[in-house]
Amino acid sequence: MLQTTPGYLPIQTGADGVARIRGTRIPLETIIAAFSEGATAEEIAQQYTTLNLADIYTVLGYYLRNPSAVETYLRSRNEQAEAVRKENELRFDPQGVRYRLLARREIRFML
Repeated sequence: MLQTTPGYLPIQTGADGVARIRGTRIPLETIIAAFSEGATAEEIAQQYTTLNLADIYTVLGYYLRNPSAVETYLRSRNEQAEAVRKENELRFDPQGVRYRLLARREIRFML
């Protein structure tokens, strides 16, 4: 008789709230973005060699069966990223960054 593991999903959510492919540091959004841009599971496996092809298919199957749940997660991650970006811009003024870095570089080479 064929043994199956019902409900196996190779995704685990870390303490930071990021869903990653189990056993890797690759976030779910990386796989979904590659797939959305037209990459096949095989191409994703070639690009991310730590991923198991079967796990990629399982993740993509989950996404195709549960698009609203995954899209909700992706939206929340984008909102979090935007909030962090805004917070960083408040803490570190992005205006003139290039000039400040070039000035530091110039000073370092002068020494």
